[in-house]
Amino acid sequence: MPPSGPPPAGRPRLERPGPLRERVYEALLELITTRALRPGEHLVENELADRLGVSRQPVREALQRLNAEGWVELRPAQGAYVRLPTEEEAGQLLAVRALLRSEAAGLAATRARPADVEALTGICGQGGSAVAADDLDRAGTLDALFHAKVMDLAGNAVLAGLAAQIDRRARWYHAPGSRARDGRTWSGYRDVTAAIAAGDQPLATRLTREQAEPEQPAPTTHPVRPVRRDT
Repeated sequence: MPPSGPPPAGRPRLERPGPLRERVYEALLELITTRALRPGEHLVENELADRLGVSRQPVREALQRLNAEGWVELRPAQGAYVRLPTEEEAGQLLAVRALLRSEAAGLAATRARPADVEALTGICGQGGSAVAADDLDRAGTLDALFHAKVMDLAGNAVLAGLAAQIDRRARWYHAPGSRARDGRTWSGYRDVTAAIAAGDQPLATRLTREQAEPEQPAPTTHPVRPVRRDT
């Protein structure tokens, strides 16, 4: 059973509603993708359970699921470790993401309405302003928003689902939105928006593909986001 009483000061807590096993899985996955749990780090069930304020059972189940999905490596007689990503995997990941984003841009060019183009134009303007103001966090957020809007305009739920999975893994390999810190990126996004506005599917696809350049490696650590345990 989960420990009773308030958790020790400074310990993360589970916040998300829903089944405990799912919440523990999501909390551990977030710690991995943000590199609060670093690649190669030994994952000790007791320590993770105490960190999240739960029993070992949902932690063990979460680690088995993470192992099946390629986030964690279970080594016989050694325990669980955060898997070490390779440069080859990173390159393959970005190639797949580029294909998905390019396909989405092409589809968006066949479906976007004037209001949609206006929204994309507004995001590009805000992104350029964020770069000019050296507000890199906001630039990264707007970069993700731009791609999310294009993906939404594509109108393909399967494509969007695959892109969401790839984007999450990309956060593990690379610093989120690092390319968004370059003003040239936003100029490129404006070109993509213009192609979408013109309904030019091949051009929107090609320009988006050309935007796909390697990003900078992610930092080895990240602040732990507080989570809330059951009451």
